Amino acid sequence: MSLNELKKRIDSTSKTAQITNAMRMVSAAKYNRMAQDAKTYFLYAERVRKMVAHVAKSQLDLLSEGEPIQESETNYVDFHDMLVTRPIKKTGYLIISSDKGLAGSYNSSVIKSTHQMLTQDHKSKDEVVVLAIGEPIAKYCRDEGYEVAYELHGVSDRPEFMEVQSIVKKAVDLFKRQVFDALYVCYNHHVNAATLQFRADQVLPLTELDIEEDEETDSRHLTYDYLVEPSEEELLDVLLPQYAESQIYGAIIDAKTAEHGSRMNAMSSATENANEMIAQLKQTYNQQRQLKVTNEIIEIISGANALK
Repeated sequence: MSLNELKKRIDSTSKTAQITNAMRMVSAAKYNRMAQDAKTYFLYAERVRKMVAHVAKSQLDLLSEGEPIQESETNYVDFHDMLVTRPIKKTGYLIISSDKGLAGSYNSSVIKSTHQMLTQDHKSKDEVVVLAIGEPIAKYCRDEGYEVAYELHGVSDRPEFMEVQSIVKKAVDLFKRQVFDALYVCYNHHVNAATLQFRADQVLPLTELDIEEDEETDSRHLTYDYLVEPSEEELLDVLLPQYAESQIYGAIIDAKTAEHGSRMNAMSSATENANEMIAQLKQTYNQQRQLKVTNEIIEIISGANALK
């Protein structure tokens, strides 16, 4: 490679390093915002979960005893539909991937983990119904022959809550119509900026609510006793859809945080690799230039000696 070619390659690699470093800083800013959003939102989701768990206990007991529960139309689905447990013939999976690239192994890890989960847990592809967020996972499921009942593309980098409501409504509607008998939300969980962990959390039916007890400093356990007006049924009509929304919205926030962290790390690695390549190219350039200068000096000396 000539000196001019080496110089051009050094310049182009330097420009690439500047671009990847700028993208790293943008991703870092998005990651920090999303991490703070996630921390704040999970406090809210935990409060909703605790309240739903305690208020729903009596209703779950009625369902287990076969008692009828009064239905309400205060929301797009009554809470009774979200508590119904039936034999699982088909399982729904709401799987979250990213429509954007340059995030390292983010999407490939989702696809790999999804493949392992579906092949291990199901004997037939007919047992699976997929709700896909992001084109990569939707394309994978279609290519593999899984039923894709719903797709959502272009979720924003900092998703608003309104973006989730349509997903929840569709998921609950499919569950109500018995398209599937259980729903799991699957995504890359954000552990820290450098670590992702694939998770599959059950969202429907809401029968696995843990009744937690708060422990005081004297190690005594107390349970909550809510005074509800007008009734527990009408309160749950509002709370249970919010609980399902919080589960899915929380998963999307978590996945987006992990995505920004993965992209930040990928761009950081790309910048480091570019800088290493620049250093190697500069070393090669200096060696060749030194060799060229040395050869020219030798030629001059040889010519001078020839004249003598």
